[in-house]
Amino acid sequence: MAENSKIYLNKAQLKAEVDRCLNCKTQPCMQACPTHCNPREFIEYTKNGEGAKAAASIIRDNILGQTCGLVCPDKFCMKACLRAKLDFAINIPKVQATILENYRQNEREYQDVKENGLKIAVIGAGPAGLAAAAKLAEGGCRVDIFESQNCIGGALNLIPSTRLPKDVVQKDWAYVFNRKLVTLNLNTEIKDVKSLSGKYDWVVVAKGEPNVSALGIEGEEYALSYMEYLRHPEKYVTDGKVAVVGGGNVAVDCAFTAKMQGAKEVEMFVRRRTSNMRISRAEYMELVDNNIDVTSMTSPEKIEKSGDLLDLYVHKNEFINDKLTPMPDTTFKLSGFSLIIKAIGSRADSFNEEENIMYIGDCKHGASTVVEAVASGKQAAEQILSTI
Repeated sequence: MAENSKIYLNKAQLKAEVDRCLNCKTQPCMQACPTHCNPREFIEYTKNGEGAKAAASIIRDNILGQTCGLVCPDKFCMKACLRAKLDFAINIPKVQATILENYRQNEREYQDVKENGLKIAVIGAGPAGLAAAAKLAEGGCRVDIFESQNCIGGALNLIPSTRLPKDVVQKDWAYVFNRKLVTLNLNTEIKDVKSLSGKYDWVVVAKGEPNVSALGIEGEEYALSYMEYLRHPEKYVTDGKVAVVGGGNVAVDCAFTAKMQGAKEVEMFVRRRTSNMRISRAEYMELVDNNIDVTSMTSPEKIEKSGDLLDLYVHKNEFINDKLTPMPDTTFKLSGFSLIIKAIGSRADSFNEEENIMYIGDCKHGASTVVEAVASGKQAAEQILSTI
């Protein structure tokens, strides 16, 4: 419960936040949300003491409403919030997550949906795949989901539990999971997408980006990929020094996880300016609060094994005519790392879309936020349903 008290608003905080809403007629917050969730509507319901209606409003537009509320960055609805012109933006994502945590019913009674005759395969049970499956079933399609792992969530399972408790994705999915029309097949890897195209009216591929980007340096084999580290952090506990190469959300998650698990020092190496890091202001301040060093304009050059520890060679960068360029004669060695984690991104498998095969989410658009992946799944489902 202590963990929940940090990530959700208490009753007084929730009331204070919703009371600050200006009830804007133009609803810029809704326009800024990739799923077009309607904050004005669910905030108004909350003000009137109609928590169940508020929860239903959120889920109507975003099937992973609680998940998104906990991990959404401040660049969507909060950036558009007109309240910021008076003092500061309403923390809409946290309001959203808190409403669903407090007021969503444990079970949802489904109205019978008239089947439309379409049979759809969805490959991948990450946010894009789950959103597509839920929307398709809502429209009357029979959906088979194929997931290679032993649980749903995809990349959501890499997010530390301090930000996203492990039961939240299950809560979201359980509320929209149509057991009559959706069949979930876990531990089922589909390597040949085309093998399903003759068995289904549509094949929706939402496999994400399963391939970790390489550093391309000597000694890279001594670095640990962020996927392996965040999937199994308990295997890599250390009280020594940890280096994280990368400056995005995933790199920040790696740094926080290492610090939580007792690392004495955690240092992030970011090749561009600190201002170029694709993280929120709140995340950056959390790095500062946790004494996590951020070394900017610095790139790795080589990793060497030194007994039980690792040495990291880095060089400084500079911008020349707006192009990032290594600075000559700036290579230096940093010693004594117990762990070096590479977190500079990932990439999707190559693909070619065909007549009834559709690619969605990160595997098509590249790395994105959870809410953008959900939006991609929704849009794909709507596109398929429009063909009926």
